[in-house]
This record gives sequence, structure tokens and C-alpha cells, in this order.
Amino acid sequence: MAYEVEAPKYVRLAQTIQRRIEDGTYAPGTRVPSENQLVQAFGMSRPTVVRALELLKRDGWLESRQGYGTIVRGRPAGGEQKDRRGSEALARDESRATGRLVEVGRVSVPARVASALGLPKRAKVLMRRFLVEEDGEPVELVSSYFPAGLVDGTELESTDPLDGGTRAHLEARKRVRFDHVTERVSARLPEHKEAELLELPEGVPVLSVLVVACDASGRALQVSDLLLPADRQELEDTYRLN
Repeated sequence: MAYEVEAPKYVRLAQTIQRRIEDGTYAPGTRVPSENQLVQAFGMSRPTVVRALELLKRDGWLESRQGYGTIVRGRPAGGEQKDRRGSEALARDESRATGRLVEVGRVSVPARVASALGLPKRAKVLMRRFLVEEDGEPVELVSSYFPAGLVDGTELESTDPLDGGTRAHLEARKRVRFDHVTERVSARLPEHKEAELLELPEGVPVLSVLVVACDASGRALQVSDLLLPADRQELEDTYRLN
């Protein structure tokens, strides 16, 4: 028997706003309603509204203009309409994001991460683990790993939420430059602690998005493992036929 899993609230709201952009209700070049107006109009919480707007900005439907607010861009062109979870993880401002920092510390590097970082097995790396929540419910677990040589002189080991995102922090403190990201998607059963944080029943798998962020030479600066409950995900892409 097939079961239909309803998309998260922020995704449904993003889809509604997207439809309004396509039908001209929100015309390109105009400002979208404020967060307060969207909260009242759709009866959803502010974190849900904020995450929906972030999703639409990431996918190219909206953009922020300093001093003017959030502007409608219209339908993204070609390959711009992508689900770039990796860039979202690199830019996530822990101090403002909906969720909580659950763990920071030196750990033995997982095998998949060791390969991406070019490190030997059991090498020590720094891990920052952040639980993304929506309306108080966990929706994504992000474990980010950093080679020891990039940690000194930064605030990555702080147990306080990091301002501005890891990419901006490393580029400012270590004078490195992020150039490109590779994402590898697989499915697996979560470890006990992962399942506990995501509040998953026994036997429910997760989608693992391994995000490898590199500089122009191909050196990995950060590897993040994004875990999403597989029973709550729907992968969708829209593209033109030539």
C-alpha cells in the first residue's frame, strides 16, 4: 500500500507564494508582504514564514535588497531552480536560525567524511551539530566537520551559536575562499543518537546529504552531513524540454 506524506508547513507555504508569483498576484519587482502580514494571512508561525521565504530566496524566486525589503524576482531561469541544501548549511546563522546547537567537540572522523577531507581513519576533527526545528519539531540534523588546521584562530569550538554562518566565519578568520560544493545523497538507518534527536521511530531511514565544500584547488574546507527523515521528504525538479 502506498502512503502519501504531506510536505512540511514551510514547503507548502513556499509553494503557495510561488503560485501567487506565477499568477501575477505578486508581480516581479514588487515587495512581498511583510512577515507579520504573511503570519496573519496564512495563520502560520513566524519561524515557518521565515523558513519559507528563505527557501524561495535560495531557489531564486525572491531576493533581499538592503533598505527595501524582499523583492519578487519571478520564475528562476533554467538551472537556477535547485534545492541547494549545501549552500543553506554553509550560510546558516546559528544565532538566528530556528533550532538549537546540540553538540560541539573533537571527534574521530567518520569514514565518509575522512575520505572527503583526505584524512586518515580515526583522525580527530571538530564537529558542530545543529538541530533544525520547525514549530518545535526536529526536521533536519546537520553535523559539520572541520579539519584541525582550520579551527585555530576561529570561534568554531565555541559552544555558543555562531553568527553569520560557517562559510563567512572561515573566510574572514582564515582568509580562505569557498569555491564550489559537491552534494552526495544516500539513504541509511540513523545511529541511535541521531534517531533520538530527530525523534524517529525505530526502523525509519534517513536521507543523508553529504555536502563537501571546497576551495578553487579542490581542497575540502568543510564537510556537512545533513540528515532528513526519509518519510517526510519529497524530491522534485522542474526543467525545460528542448
